[in-house]
Amino acid sequence: MEVIEVKRGEKMDEILKKANTLIEAIPYIKKFSGKTFVIKYGGSAMVDEDINKLLIKDIVLFKLLGINIVIVHGGGPFIKETLDKLGKYSDFIDGLRVTDSETMEIVEMVLSGGVNKKIVNSIEAHGIKSAGVSGKDGNILTAKKKEIKNGDLGFVGDIKSVDTSLIKTLLEKDFIPVISPVAKDENFDTYNINADYAASEISSRLNAQKLIFITDTKGVMKDVNDEKTLISLMDLKGAKENIEKGIISGGMIPKVECCVKAVENGTKQVHIIDGRMKHSMILEIFTDEGIGTMFVKGGNYEKSKNN
Repeated sequence: MEVIEVKRGEKMDEILKKANTLIEAIPYIKKFSGKTFVIKYGGSAMVDEDINKLLIKDIVLFKLLGINIVIVHGGGPFIKETLDKLGKYSDFIDGLRVTDSETMEIVEMVLSGGVNKKIVNSIEAHGIKSAGVSGKDGNILTAKKKEIKNGDLGFVGDIKSVDTSLIKTLLEKDFIPVISPVAKDENFDTYNINADYAASEISSRLNAQKLIFITDTKGVMKDVNDEKTLISLMDLKGAKENIEKGIISGGMIPKVECCVKAVENGTKQVHIIDGRMKHSMILEIFTDEGIGTMFVKGGNYEKSKNN
């Protein structure tokens, strides 16, 4: 059968490019349908409405393709904005906000009552069921007070344990769980938990196929001033060596440590992507090259994305 050649203009080239992208996505769609992705929602996507709308559409597409989605979100800019409006100013120790009981009440209100429900509403506007919960619900996250050498942070916590029973129930009922990183300890005191660590721990307990960190950076680069030096694929040995060599430095260190810990404890693959790029999750997950940095355990694996 003869293939008909079509005279192509710029518009036709664009259409064919979209079609080729869809064809390229087929093996990934087949591979990931029925799997669980945990998405740590943060960065500019939290505050920029246009970016937020595009990312929500990506999440909805993942769900429609049969992927189980769990979202863990932060909300630092909204907490600061609310505290400033109330004239509530905090001290910081080693970059961490000292959180007294009054501040913790405000943090919980903003994260669990404001940011959380906004994400839920955005998802449900597309006809997808979503449920907003905090780490306190169903003992998803149990906290312990974060201890530091240089003082007392108040109600800032580390994760003591994770219970995924409620999350699994929501997934079985076809909901997208949206989780705020607020937890209680054994005395029922409430603590603020770092959202990156919460996402890492939850992903590991779920044995998720992927943990995706939505950030304001392209990924891990050998030279932070040169985006062409992006490291697209890194195993755990390489990640640890790059931290030791100083290639991974500053604020990227705790992010990468979360990636390493997640893979060590049960998550198959972890991605750091730039949420400011249009449809960044689709480009990272459903194309051969991807656009961010993916972390894998190591050993024998293909030197390409998502294998």
